[in-house]
Amino acid sequence: MSRRCELTGKGPMTGNNVSHAKNRTRRRFLPNLNDVTLQSETLGRGVKLRISASALRSVDHRGGLDAFLAKAKDTDLSDNALKVKKEIAKAQASA
Repeated sequence: MSRRCELTGKGPMTGNNVSHAKNRTRRRFLPNLNDVTLQSETLGRGVKLRISASALRSVDHRGGLDAFLAKAKDTDLSDNALKVKKEIAKAQASA
């Protein structure tokens, strides 16, 4: 399981641990990922995703999963999220 947000594409970054004596050793900054089930109003069901805490706040700010995916770039989304986006678009077109 990769350490990458399924909605924003946010992944690990690298940097340095810096001691008091200014010794530098490499380290990784990992994203704050959570397993959540987001409700889709269009599909009428929940969708399980592994997203960062900041992405969860963005989903709430934009008004839900459907609105977030409508504005999201396809390059940032995971395969699972892209499949859900296409299902939502298809359901909205037929409704």
